[in-house]
Parts: sequence; structure tokens; C-alpha cells
Amino acid sequence: MGLMASEETPTMAPPTAPATATAEPVKSTAPRTWALRLVTVGIVLAALNLRPAVTSLGALLEEVRDGLGMSGSVAGVLTSVPPLCFALFGSMAPRLAKRFGPAAVVCFGMAAIAAGLALRPFTGNTVAFLAATALALMGIAVANILMPVVVKRWFPDRVGSMTGLYSMALAAGTSTAAAITVPVTDAMGGDWKTGLAVWSVLAAAAVLPWLPLVRDRRDPQQTAGQGAPAVESVPAEADGSGLRIARSRTAWALACFFGLQATAAYITMGWMAQIFRDAGVSASTAGVLLAVCMVMGVPLGFVIPRVAARLSSQGPMVVLLGACGLAGYAGLYFAPASGAWVWAILLGISNCSFPLALTMIGMRARTGAGVVKLSGFAQSTGYLISIPGPLLVGVLYQHSGGWGVPIALMAALMVPQIVVGIFAGRNRTVEDEAAAAA
Repeated sequence: MGLMASEETPTMAPPTAPATATAEPVKSTAPRTWALRLVTVGIVLAALNLRPAVTSLGALLEEVRDGLGMSGSVAGVLTSVPPLCFALFGSMAPRLAKRFGPAAVVCFGMAAIAAGLALRPFTGNTVAFLAATALALMGIAVANILMPVVVKRWFPDRVGSMTGLYSMALAAGTSTAAAITVPVTDAMGGDWKTGLAVWSVLAAAAVLPWLPLVRDRRDPQQTAGQGAPAVESVPAEADGSGLRIARSRTAWALACFFGLQATAAYITMGWMAQIFRDAGVSASTAGVLLAVCMVMGVPLGFVIPRVAARLSSQGPMVVLLGACGLAGYAGLYFAPASGAWVWAILLGISNCSFPLALTMIGMRARTGAGVVKLSGFAQSTGYLISIPGPLLVGVLYQHSGGWGVPIALMAALMVPQIVVGIFAGRNRTVEDEAAAAA
């Protein structure tokens, strides 16, 4: 998310008294500094854990299929589980955050990820494996929705830079899991179960920084409180809390853009390593290629939100990223092995539509409450839209006998992604559109 001129500027709390006055104001700043640092660590660790559950599985998908006796269609169902869980459980996040506080919900999410990743390799059958995976993905889903809310709440004057930090950490976790899961598995005896379970340790570590913050149960639509500037009370019509988000065309365009970019991302995470392996690339190299694709989000995840925040319209960035995706799919279709590194880089650039979508969530809402509702609506609806994609790729792969038809489908889906992204990137806010529609 980027910080833009039209974004509502919170009214800051009164400045602290000079050092010559009483010591009370000086004391009051200490918890704020401590809490901000703790939240920063929590955001980074949480972001690191939002994709390894998916990319570690993608790197070992062939071994998991053999171990559990999965067909290609069932594996397609497995790769569709992430967006399904994100859509179902993500819609619950705003209500849970309002009742328990966003920090408590994120803390629970990290614990759910740790438990799911520790359990799923040792379940022994496909159904139980899917259930444990769903537990981990439930934790990812609520954190997905609440990360923009946490950033907006605790860092209202640094939304762009903090979103960039979050996006970089997310990309780093994604690429690291893709790159080292196979080597770690080999180093630990070649058992795919151990290779998947090891990622639960990182998730368990991510619980720790959120524990001291779980008592903060205030409404995430309020930015007042420990570690965040105070905001004056305003009527519901002005602060966006009464916003009917479904009346906004921009909200729908952003949801569709989010859904189509998520479709491309989860097809890539779930199937790209297999595409390279079927083209004759070794398993370890295929994992590294997937990691290269994902690691592009580390630098670009920091740059894109900052650049997008300076533009009145993000349409040109949407077109540029979409063009990279089309070029990458063309390469996979015609020369998957000979140009593998180039195609991985191009698709990695294209997958940076995710931080762009997060940025637009912040830019298309004028108020804190608007960001909460737009984030929940765009991500939940978007992940719902993305469910059929990975499943359809698995079915087409099994029944067509190759990757030609699935890759053609991936390229075709990039066209509507560009179109709706241009609409989502227009300079307007959902509050204004909803008010006009009413």
C-alpha cells in the first residue's frame, strides 16, 4: 500500500513535554517505541511464514503424490486448497479482529500455521493431509487480510515503506522455501515428510513477538492506542465504518485483479517446478528456478509500492507486469528447458502484481475503516475467484498429456488481469463511489 495525498491523515497525539517538565510524558513514549519495534519484528516474521506452506509443497509435489497415491486431478485439488481457504477464512478476519484485536488474531494465525505444518506430513492419507494443510492455510488467511490493517494502524505515516518491508519478507520466505526444501530434505535423509515439517519451526518463532500484544483488543478501524497515533472520533458516514463496499466498481475491479493475480501466483507456486521437471530439468534445479521466480519479489516488493504510491494511476504498471507474464508463458510453451532461467525471471516479475494489489488497496480507500473493508472484500472475493485455476491446470495436465494446453490457459488469463487491473488502478476511492451509488 502506498501513502497518497488523498489518504486521510490521522490527528496526532499531543507532543511530549520537554525534558525539563515532569518525567511522566517521557515515560509514556517508551512503551510506544518498544511496541513499534515489536510490531515491526512481528510483521517481518509473519510475512516470512505466509507462503512456505505452499512453495515447500510445490517443490516436493511429485514425492508427496507418490507417497500418498494422488492422481494429477487430486494434486490439482491440493493446489486449489490455498485460495479456497483464503477465501473462506479470510472473510472472518475483520470480525475476529474487531472482537479480539488484530494482534491476537495474527498470533493465533501463526500458531495455526505451526500446528498445521507440523502435523500434515505425518497424517498418512490424503484427506488428513488436506485437513492439516487447511489448518495452516487458515492461519495464513487471517494474517493475509490483517497485515494491511496492522500496517495502516501502527504505521499510518509509513504505509508505503512498511508495505514494502512486508512484501520483501513475504517474497523472501516464498523463495527460500522453494529453493532449500529439496536440499534440506536430502540433507535430512531424503524423507519428504521431514522436509515439509521443518517449516513449522519458523512459524512457531513467528508466534513470539505477537504474544505481548494480544491484550490489545481495540477495533482495528481505530488507530488510537499503544504504539499508534490517536485519531479523533468522527461520524460513521465520514470515517467509512458504514461503507457498503459492494457498491463500488473499483472494489469489484480490485477484487477481480487480486483474484486473477492470485490464480497466476498459485499456479506458479504449485506447478512451475513440475513443468520444469517434466521438461528434463532436475528436481533440485527446478526448485531453484521456482525460488528465482519467487525471489524477484524481494527487491520489487519494496520498489513497487513506493513507485505506485507516487502515480495517480497504476494502469501502466499493471500493463508492464502483465506483459512480462505473457512473455514468460510463451517461453514455457516453446522452450521450457533451454530458456528456463529467463522464463523464471519474467514470471517472477509478473507475480509482483501481488504487492501492487496491496498498494492499490491502500490507495483506493480514503479512511482506515475503508482499508479494513476493502482489504477483506478484495482478498476474500479475489481468492474465491482464484480457486478453479490451479485445479483446472491439474485436470488439463492429466487429460491432455502435457503442458501445452495448461500453459495456454495461463496466458489467456493474463489478458483479463491486465484489463481489470487498469480499472482498479484509476485514481478514485471506494468511499466516494459507494456514496455516489447510494
